Parts: sequence; structure tokens; C-alpha cells
Amino acid sequence: MSAAGANKGRQDMSKAKPKTRDADATRARILAAAKQEFADYGLGGARVDVIAERANANKRMIYHYFGNKEALFRTVLVSAYVDIRTAEQALELDHLSPREALMKLVAFTWNYYLDNPEFLTLVNSANLHKGRHLQDSDEIIQVSRQYVGLVGKILQRGVDEGVFREGIDPVQLNITIAAIGYYYLTNRFTGSILFEREFMAPDRLKERLEFNIETILRLVGAENP
Repeated sequence: MSAAGANKGRQDMSKAKPKTRDADATRARILAAAKQEFADYGLGGARVDVIAERANANKRMIYHYFGNKEALFRTVLVSAYVDIRTAEQALELDHLSPREALMKLVAFTWNYYLDNPEFLTLVNSANLHKGRHLQDSDEIIQVSRQYVGLVGKILQRGVDEGVFREGIDPVQLNITIAAIGYYYLTNRFTGSILFEREFMAPDRLKERLEFNIETILRLVGAENP
């Protein structure tokens, strides 16, 4: 190849990289804006023009990258689930004792819900539509299986060490860990009225986390019948 040809090739590559970075950045901004809009208003109430304005993009770009509003909603949902599953895998629980690993996982789930309240409202929206936007997502199946496997390993290590009882279904345990945090936070307004205590007060949140951890440890403990 001539020197002129090589220089032209390098120039073409240098032009392509900024375009790729710009496209990735635009797509990321759209997803972040859509996540907030869908969390606030659900699929039906969310507006593409508002998402475009928040993302400093235009509606044409949204349709170019994602196809339509439903497809964008699906992408946001899948991304939300992948984010929490990825964060769970990064906890490095294999280095902890089974009890410590389970305690850390329960605490992580609770704190993730507190730090990412939009995740809970997105889950609510997904269930309002009967989960159809998550159907046929290989990515969701893969990360969910990894999480079940993670919990299963913790349980088996606990059984091997004699601290956990046998026969606990990791799927059922996952549901319980999620539920004891999810219900408290999604019902915090009505709960504060019904039970005459401020659910979101710092001391109440600390008390609830301690209760969640104790509940899960008692559920799996080897001393339980």
C-alpha cells in the first residue's frame, strides 16, 4: 500500500471512532432519560418527546436506535435487570463464609432498592404488562440463571459446613429476599399510616435491614426443623 493510501486509511479510522463514540454516548443518554421517564410515568404515560429533550437528542434518533417506544421500554427493562444481576455477581461472595455471604447479599438487595428506587417502579410497570416485554430475552434468562446459581452455591456451602439446612430452593430464597425489601419500600406510604411509624426514617430503615437479615438466617439455619 502506498503512503497516501495508508494515510487515507488512518484518516478514515480516526473519523469512524469519534462517530462510534458519539453514537454510544447518544444511546446511553437516551437510555438514562428513558429509564427515568418510564420509572416516573410507566409505558403508557411516558412521552418520547420528553425523553428526547432529557437526552439532548431528537425523536428521530430514538426511533433510529430503538425502533419505537415499546422497544425502548423493553431495552430499559432488560438493562435494569442486567444491572442488578451484574452488581450481585461483583460482590465476590465466594470469599466469605456462607452466613456472611448471605448477610451481604440481603444487605446489598435492600441497599440497591434504596439507592435505585426507579428499579422498583420499573418492575411494577413490567408486571402491569404481564412481563411481555421481557419474554424471549436470552440476556434476562442468562443473568437470572447466574444469580440462581450464585445463591445455590451459597446454600450448598452452608449445608456442607453444617450451618444451613438441606433442601432449600434457591429460587424460593431469592423471591423471599427480594420480597421482604420490595414490599416494605413499595408500601412505605400506606405502611407509615397503617402501622403508625415513619417507614423511611433512618432508624426504621436500619431496624428493617436487621430484621430482614435475621429472618433469612433463621429461614436457612441448620437448627430449624
